[in-house]
Amino acid sequence: MRSVFALALALATFLALPASAADTDGVVKSVDMEKMTVTLEDGQTYKLPAEMDASSIEAGSMVVIAYTEIEGSKQITDLFVPE
Repeated sequence: MRSVFALALALATFLALPASAADTDGVVKSVDMEKMTVTLEDGQTYKLPAEMDASSIEAGSMVVIAYTEIEGSKQITDLFVPE
């Protein structure tokens, strides 16, 4: 019985891993409100969630981004603009 439980736990953990969480920081190169994306000066592009207010994000701003990579797309989960 323990091995069945351990196998089920391992499988559940494996299935929960396809999206990898990470964070980064950098200077905003551009914001595309039509595509809902933010591109940093390093060339990396991140997708904004529809409910996020991106009005305070502008080119030249320093940002800290938490994101989840899903099927090759970097989906922003949190964004902070330090003062």
